[in-house]
Amino acid sequence: MNEIEQLKSEIEQIKSRNQRVEADKAWETSISRKLIIAVLTYLVIVLFFFSSGLPNPFVNAIVPTVGFILSTLSLPLIKSLWINKLKKKEEEKPAVPAEEVLLLREIRDNLKK
Repeated sequence: MNEIEQLKSEIEQIKSRNQRVEADKAWETSISRKLIIAVLTYLVIVLFFFSSGLPNPFVNAIVPTVGFILSTLSLPLIKSLWINKLKKKEEEKPAVPAEEVLLLREIRDNLKK
């Protein structure tokens, strides 16, 4: 396999991977996924309340389920705030001198001796 064919193969692999990643991202952010998780959460809580003998399990399971939904809805906001804070920290860091600059400083200092 020559170099061009190898590069074409690698590009196709990258494109295929990108499609999978985009599909996964679409699923992770979809309303369908959140609704399915909310329904499953509600059912698990109802079963737990039934097995624990707690009163009104169908009604009482609503509160933790709503809490879960609210927490998942707030996560994108919290994530963006966290990312913005991280970016600000990166921007505030002093620039690290390039290796060449350090080498030139070392040479200059040695010449001064």
